[in-house]
Amino acid sequence: MSRKNSSPAANTSPLEIPTTRRSWMKSAALLLGGATATPLLPAPDPTQAVPKKSSQDRIIASDTKSVVETTAGKVRGYTRNEIHIFKGIPYGATTAGKNRFMPPVKPDPWPSVRSSLHYGSVCPTPPRAGWHQDESSFLFQWDDGQPGEDCLRVNLWTPAINDHRKRPVMVWLHPGGFATGSGQEMLSFDGENLARRGDVVVITLNHRLNTFGFLNLAQFAPEQFAVSANVGMLDQVLALEWVRDNISNFGGDPANVMIFGQSGGGGKVTALMAMPAAKGLFHRAAVQSGSFLQAATQDESTKLAAAVLDELAIPKSDPAQIQSIPFERLLNASIAARQKAAPRPPGPPDYNRSIRVLAWAPVIDGSILSSHPFDPQAPAISADVPLLVGSVLNEFLTATDRPDAFSMTDAQLAQQLSERFGEHTKEVIATFRAESPQARPFDLYSIIMASSVRGTAVKQAQRKAAQSKAPAYLYWLTWQTPVLDGRPMAFHCSDIAFVFDNTERCETMTGGGPRAQALAYKVSTAWLNFARHGDPNHPGLPKWPAFDSATAPTMILDDTCHVCQNPDAASLKLIDAVG
Repeated sequence: MSRKNSSPAANTSPLEIPTTRRSWMKSAALLLGGATATPLLPAPDPTQAVPKKSSQDRIIASDTKSVVETTAGKVRGYTRNEIHIFKGIPYGATTAGKNRFMPPVKPDPWPSVRSSLHYGSVCPTPPRAGWHQDESSFLFQWDDGQPGEDCLRVNLWTPAINDHRKRPVMVWLHPGGFATGSGQEMLSFDGENLARRGDVVVITLNHRLNTFGFLNLAQFAPEQFAVSANVGMLDQVLALEWVRDNISNFGGDPANVMIFGQSGGGGKVTALMAMPAAKGLFHRAAVQSGSFLQAATQDESTKLAAAVLDELAIPKSDPAQIQSIPFERLLNASIAARQKAAPRPPGPPDYNRSIRVLAWAPVIDGSILSSHPFDPQAPAISADVPLLVGSVLNEFLTATDRPDAFSMTDAQLAQQLSERFGEHTKEVIATFRAESPQARPFDLYSIIMASSVRGTAVKQAQRKAAQSKAPAYLYWLTWQTPVLDGRPMAFHCSDIAFVFDNTERCETMTGGGPRAQALAYKVSTAWLNFARHGDPNHPGLPKWPAFDSATAPTMILDDTCHVCQNPDAASLKLIDAVG
């Protein structure tokens, strides 16, 4: 497959590629973000710049409108362009105090109508390194929200309420590894356009992260903290139970729920597919640049938990003290402990060794998660769930905040790769060059360093297809953004705006306009049809075959979409052997 190049940078001064651990950590941290009878959606109209909407282009917020009954009480939202929107609805009680590191519980009922107009608290997370890099901040436009432990909240967009319709439900799990992020973090997560275009209900949510969601205290207090290592995943199970119990009043179908997520969100989807507690709560799954096939082990997670207790000077014989300290102190201690006990390896994240990079992650504990989610095989518990999986071309290694990147020479390329591949460097360059003959040195460097993300997506599709129960569909988004002279390339998280049909809302990522909108129609329609039927095919795309290990059919998502058979088989085989 020949892959297109980004536009050359105007500045051709000598290239400076960061090679220190600190530089790479900063770069990676920026991004570590039942079928119905309804027919397939029509082919997208690439000439239409924005989705159609009502002439009543306005917001209506009223004490008496957009009111829905939930199991905990009534909630009041608002409408924007006739889409009902609810934000910050509690699906669980606060996780502070005695509830810290414990399984989530349902919220206490409220007696009157609860106003649900604004996003709720987000789980406390470390400071975002990206705010110190101007181009990245421009690109992503992050909203990091207000931190707090009362953070178990859902946000919801729906075309209608209380109408007894059964619309597909699309539940988004946000990126950020298992350590950062929220359901409001990026503009691309807004569900209004997707709800309108597909006549679906869209949900985003917050849950516990990092030390709050994945601190393994089981070895120190097995009775009290038996499942503390996975409470962040149990939060998501509780959110899916909230969907099951409440979504009918919001116009959704509890028997047709799709979970989808990108990066760490894709890892959460992968983990949920292997969790007995989540069985039956979702019926489709999509993993976007997040095929983390393994979970953390008891030894790895216990070592990190011990380091956190040491930072706090809490004796391991009495870990319950950790429930009463201020969350700010706990967060700072976890940052320090992670740097000592589980430092991030230099370089872009290697998804074949992703847990060592992430540190905070679901843990194999014998009850909540009994084995690695997709290693050595796909989980039998979700064999009947169709899977949509893929990645983007350039992922973490782009030229954002590196104006001279495209001046890289062949000699510099070889020098950079030798630090990773040693004596195999020439073979790696030659193999990838044969698949991308027009790529400039930096383009090739980026594709090579993103290959572990692509490779794990292929493996996940292979292992899913091997079950012969439900289909898997594989994609590769190669679309290059025009902003910043094309230097961000097909960057990690770039696919989200297309999936949510938010390329206009995310114009700093996409450039806006008809070119981006045309692809957004094709991609969002594929995801909508997958949510409705478990099949992403629609008339706006060429025939998208289910994955087959012999031919590895891959839908290439770009200005011109097409299917390639085994587009990078040689390079992925080589990386598995030498990487």
